[in-house]
Amino acid sequence: MGRKVEFSAKQRGEIAVAVKSAKSKEEYQRALCLCLRAGEGLAARQIAQMLGMSFGGVRNIHSRYLKHGESILTNVSIGGRLHANMSREEEKDFLAPFEKAAADSGILVVSDIHKAYERRVGYKVPASTVYRLLARQGWRKVAPRQSHPKTDVKAQEAFKKTSQGNCVNSKRWTKNR
Repeated sequence: MGRKVEFSAKQRGEIAVAVKSAKSKEEYQRALCLCLRAGEGLAARQIAQMLGMSFGGVRNIHSRYLKHGESILTNVSIGGRLHANMSREEEKDFLAPFEKAAADSGILVVSDIHKAYERRVGYKVPASTVYRLLARQGWRKVAPRQSHPKTDVKAQEAFKKTSQGNCVNSKRWTKNR
């Protein structure tokens, strides 16, 4: 078992204020979890049973409070780009020279961006990382429509001109009898 850390009077005051000013269930539960430990001296298992939390969750709250202080008492969004290599602004700056080159030539070569990206972050990344980066920055893949190599455009145009009125009931549907 770990050593039991005593809370100072200042910390107990912070916790008491947090219990009274909690704006959500999660904030209240975190503050109450700390209050039961600091004020009553209860063990983590007892607090977990009283509050309907897991033992590990209670220990996590206690540990985070001792490490980070009262900042953990308010709701802070944990989500987001936790494993991002660059911020969105850095990504935009990174793509600026490629954007200029693409404007001049009309073509953007992803393999060049991929190599430059790996040099910038200092390690290998999958190609999907670069494609997601481009999508995040508003780029999209524009490719010409595929056509058959033996397509005869003149024959298609001739067919369009001659086939307009040749279909019976081409504009409406009728019921088969």
